[in-house]
Amino acid sequence: MSGWFRAVGLLAGAALDAALADPARMHPVAAFGTVANHTEQVLYRDSRAAGLAYTCALAGGTVTASALVRSGVTRVGRRLGCQGATSAALTAAATWTVLGGTSLRRHGRHLGSELVRGDLAAARSRLPSLCGRDPAVLDCAGLSRAGVESLAENTSDAVVGPLVWGALGGVPGLLGYRAINTLDAMVGYRSTRHARFGWASARLDDLANLLPSRLAGLLACVCAPVVGGSSVDAYWVMRRDGRSHPSPNAGQVEAAFAGALGLRLGGTLRYHHGVEHRPVMGYGRPAVPADLERAAVLSAAVSACALLLSVGVAAATATARSTLGPAWTSARLRRRTRQDRR
Repeated sequence: MSGWFRAVGLLAGAALDAALADPARMHPVAAFGTVANHTEQVLYRDSRAAGLAYTCALAGGTVTASALVRSGVTRVGRRLGCQGATSAALTAAATWTVLGGTSLRRHGRHLGSELVRGDLAAARSRLPSLCGRDPAVLDCAGLSRAGVESLAENTSDAVVGPLVWGALGGVPGLLGYRAINTLDAMVGYRSTRHARFGWASARLDDLANLLPSRLAGLLACVCAPVVGGSSVDAYWVMRRDGRSHPSPNAGQVEAAFAGALGLRLGGTLRYHHGVEHRPVMGYGRPAVPADLERAAVLSAAVSACALLLSVGVAAATATARSTLGPAWTSARLRRRTRQDRR
């Protein structure tokens, strides 16, 4: 029955994210970031080996700790006769902790409103909540493009990815994925300091997002009509331009959003650590402030579809176990009986 409790927990956690969003203070992910910062100061060396130790300690430690907590909560729930309720509650809490869709869309919409009002100072102050680009060098068009691209990529990272791994791995999957994604955001840049040290975190994040990013891209294609786009055009752009992006994952969902919204994304990006030149994705017009609202609507549609799919996968897993488990046990008993007779 664990799959059913997992499905209920995913639904409840998503509802909590929709109602409460991310807490302004004392967020568990921020606490993990603080621990990661201190760990980096201790383990940092300009080498891949040191970065691998850093990644294994933090990501592996998170998965191990969450598995132990889940086991302890399960035992307590079994003794109290409410194992299902405690398991669902723990999954709900973990889901709310790692999901960031509501806050993501809220920041995207506020950024669009500030740009429509012409308040570039407020928009530049808000951009770091969405991505790590240098806002000081961006004008209205640059801020609009950065916001749309960040909404696209983070829909995969902050919503689809956690839900996929939550459906497959429960609480350890939820928290382990968020730890991996957070480490990539902290040290996965091609800066002088992190080019080698952050290699392991970046590659592990690439691996963890292979499935979620492609699912997010396909869902964006399916949901394109919600924002007046064409599913066929979105899929065509994703297939044509998704693989040209430096990231094996971000390009899939960004290209799908570009096609669904009828925009042209990509180009030169300026970070604090340097300048990156990325290929253009899509064949439409450049992004404008009003497109941030459309991107937020598309992100919400993709998130809703991903939630339904993840709940369905968790429920299907429970059904398969309840069906195949007794059959497997009966087959083993029959084999043992035949062996005993011999």
